[in-house]
Amino acid sequence: MILDQRLEQLASPGGVVVQDAVSETVPSRLAFAYESLGEHQLKGFEKPVCAFAAMLEAGAQVPKPEGGVSSTGASERADHAQQRSGTLEIPEKPSVAVLPFANMNQDSDREYFSDCITEDITTELQRFRDLFVIARNSSFTYKGKSVKVQDLAPDHGVRYVVEGSVRSAGQRIRITAQLIDAETGHHIWAERYDRNLTDLFIVQDEITQTVAATVAGQVTSSAQSSAARKRPEDLDAYDHLLRGQGIVSDTVENNRRAHEEYRNALNIDPQSARGYAGLAMCELVVMVNHWETSDDRALNDGLRYAKKAVALDHNDSCSQFLLGYLLQTAGRMDEAKTHLERAITRNPNDADSLAGMGTYLHRRGDPESAIEHHIRAVRLNPYHPVWYLWHLGLAYYSARRYEQALETLREAISRHPTFMFPRRALAATLAQLGRTGEARAIVEQIIADQPDTCISQGDVYAIGRDAGSAAWSAHWVDGLRKAGLPK
Repeated sequence: MILDQRLEQLASPGGVVVQDAVSETVPSRLAFAYESLGEHQLKGFEKPVCAFAAMLEAGAQVPKPEGGVSSTGASERADHAQQRSGTLEIPEKPSVAVLPFANMNQDSDREYFSDCITEDITTELQRFRDLFVIARNSSFTYKGKSVKVQDLAPDHGVRYVVEGSVRSAGQRIRITAQLIDAETGHHIWAERYDRNLTDLFIVQDEITQTVAATVAGQVTSSAQSSAARKRPEDLDAYDHLLRGQGIVSDTVENNRRAHEEYRNALNIDPQSARGYAGLAMCELVVMVNHWETSDDRALNDGLRYAKKAVALDHNDSCSQFLLGYLLQTAGRMDEAKTHLERAITRNPNDADSLAGMGTYLHRRGDPESAIEHHIRAVRLNPYHPVWYLWHLGLAYYSARRYEQALETLREAISRHPTFMFPRRALAATLAQLGRTGEARAIVEQIIADQPDTCISQGDVYAIGRDAGSAAWSAHWVDGLRKAGLPK
């Protein structure tokens, strides 16, 4: 059954796909759950339509319309699966349920706020297309009840549970949140947020975004560890993607292995946008580290893979980000901006997209705005990759905030000692501070590791191929020259 024929192409055989408006207006007493399928451009609609796959919750009876004809599609499949095992199967993608946050004040005036926090975190998590998030209709059936999280795994087919509480006193509010493995009951992550209630909506937005981004990162990290422990014969397409993500930016050998994992995923699922996005990331890493004589091959292949990923799923923020990032490296700045903006629009909590926009703004000559984007990306992703720090350090350098650049770049190097660009940037920063002896010592080590290194090598990547980058390019080259790097 399809509620709109224009959504039919999005449904699995016999499945049910509805618009967001339908999912929100179905009475909560009807035991349907919804999985977000993202936004899709449909004929007859001016704006993209949010689509949801509908399914019957475990233990529920199939609603019967007048005449006694039972519903078909996802409901029957859910019943069939339940008859086989008595439980709902865990989806291939990491699955999350957000339980209603508890109002610890026993104050009905604050009840709406704890409910809003729960709903907003659920909505923001649904923006992450590699997560399966249980709809609020299902989660709110547990409101006010004592829940054993291990029971949620069979009842709702989820692996992870988010729960928390809200407590206020005067003009202060405390919100706690924790992520639990529903199969084992083990706590994966927990955090406490203490804020002033000067503007309740600002506090709500800040905490919602931070919790959603952190939970998404923790869930992905946990899923990667699980996939890495599986036997090769047990891996499915998504497991290969997770294994690739876990090793892509490390060494030449690991990057090659990541490339193989993404290829394996595509062999199983040739229409996987994330598979092609992974290949694009592999090529970007090759280019960043100069593992080949010329960057052109990696850049061209990376662009080709990223374009394929976007063509397969234009709503995937990861694919949009990678295409935008590669386009700015190629000097195609207007196109790059378009795709980076699309990435942020599709998922404002995607830290990679925010950091990518930061590099764009830096290359466009606005290091202060770039710094703001990079800092927000770091806050949204407490387990951020090292390239966030490298680009934040470069932005500090361009803004002449050398002491902050020094601290940031040293942290980047401590996490990835062999990464060439933070070391070059550190040498340039020390030189601008007049600490030429320390700068030259770093340059000597760089040349010892890579004898053919020079000022021009890699600056196309660091600065971009955009003529508008010339102003801060001269400042960058001046620092490298003072540090003693050969021309």
